[in-house]
Amino acid sequence: MPEPLSVGAEEYLSWLAVEKGRSRNTLLAYRRDIATFEQWAEAESVDTAAVGPDDLERYLGDLRTLGRNPASMARATTALRGLYRFWVGEGDLVVDPTTDVRSPKLPRRLPKALKESQVIGLLDSVDGTEPVDLRDRALLEVLYGTGARISEVVGLSLMDLTGDDGLLRVFGKGAKERVVPLGGPARAALDRWLGSGGRPLMEPRQFARRTDAEAVFLNVRGARLSRQGAWAAVQGRAQRVGLGDVVSPHVLRHSCASHMLAHGADIRVVQEVLGHVSIATTQIYTRLSQDHLRSSYERAHPRAGGSGGR
Repeated sequence: MPEPLSVGAEEYLSWLAVEKGRSRNTLLAYRRDIATFEQWAEAESVDTAAVGPDDLERYLGDLRTLGRNPASMARATTALRGLYRFWVGEGDLVVDPTTDVRSPKLPRRLPKALKESQVIGLLDSVDGTEPVDLRDRALLEVLYGTGARISEVVGLSLMDLTGDDGLLRVFGKGAKERVVPLGGPARAALDRWLGSGGRPLMEPRQFARRTDAEAVFLNVRGARLSRQGAWAAVQGRAQRVGLGDVVSPHVLRHSCASHMLAHGADIRVVQEVLGHVSIATTQIYTRLSQDHLRSSYERAHPRAGGSGGR
């Protein structure tokens, strides 16, 4: 049972869930961050409704002393900034104490991407005819073929398969809807999974919930496949081909973006397919493709490593 927060904090989390459509994982993370802050404030005899910038800097300094990493610190800062902005917006506070509080800078990491041959090897290794084999092949094909997030894929309902036009409707962060292309191999794998030898054989006599009956992907008990279940399925298949240490659903998403750019896709198209709000997020993949181009050139061109000369 999640630890209860102050009334104002609970109202903020309810607003995030209802008005902003934040995911369950985001809400749980914010709850933990705010609970930690409220516990600190109580121990330090600080009134959270009268907190000042100095108090917040002291709190964040204590988190650093406890060994919090930059990503955790950034999320904690974001949670508090959102909380106080909400209170100001509701008229509970006049001044936002987080205005001058800066989030720590995070290192810009290049995403991991598989080689195309590795992806093909992984996909082709799932060639069984049992229902779970058909499900896992379709799951992998959709993850790589669309670049969708794992939460988006397990959230798919049958009505999101928009017919014969080769498009798929997914709901991303903040319940934002987008339509993405579904390539031939992914469509074929889905057709096999949804055919008589796949999903129907995993359906229970009676679904426990309506959302289970509508789900594209089911688990062996006939319920909607969970995010954890899908992650385990991907990991299990990757381990069988010796890629267990490098493959995850998110790596398949990275690989989709990187391979599209490597084959000449427009960056705006990749942004739309992946559902990135900011083009800056997608541009990270451009750097990755450039690095791949450079390394390939240096390996292949006979004069790539020389000084030139006349």
